[in-house]
Amino acid sequence: MRTGPRRCAWARNPAAIRYHDREWGVPVRRDRKFFEFLVLEGAQAGLSWDTILAKRANYRKAFAQFDPAKVARFGKAKRNALMKDAGIVRNRLKIESAVTNAKAFLEVRKEFGSFSAYVWAFVGDRPSRLRRGARVPARTGLSDALSNDLQRRGFRFVGSTIVYAFMQATGLVNDHAWNCFCSRKARR
Repeated sequence: MRTGPRRCAWARNPAAIRYHDREWGVPVRRDRKFFEFLVLEGAQAGLSWDTILAKRANYRKAFAQFDPAKVARFGKAKRNALMKDAGIVRNRLKIESAVTNAKAFLEVRKEFGSFSAYVWAFVGDRPSRLRRGARVPARTGLSDALSNDLQRRGFRFVGSTIVYAFMQATGLVNDHAWNCFCSRKARR
């Protein structure tokens, strides 16, 4: 017998349930939070989200609380030290991409006033929603467009599938199941 609220099927363990109930799909407006999800979604490529959630606190410490201005200044010594940090995913390409992305992030912020303004423009400043009963895709035309533009601007680890997960996490799209108790909350 089911107890408690209905949620999206992927939220199965305590960390995932906490993340689902408090963050996933909630529209983000703060640039630093957007940068956090760019780093985390890039780090997740090829791994489970549970792995990244378990390392999230370590990522915050390792990546200067996701301050893009600080991460953009990470030199070779800092990047080499991160390769020895067991608290994060020790993949040189992913670590290098976080630094590269921080620099590109700052350029976008300079051009648009904020990264938030830039990214929300792709969805008309309003979260998109799947039709009732539609399957959640791995990517969409919107994620293709955002991915292509990010790549054109020098971002790495921003393929369309990664970008779609980023869009879900930051509430640019609302992919909560229709019977999930968070669905209505995310639509507001």
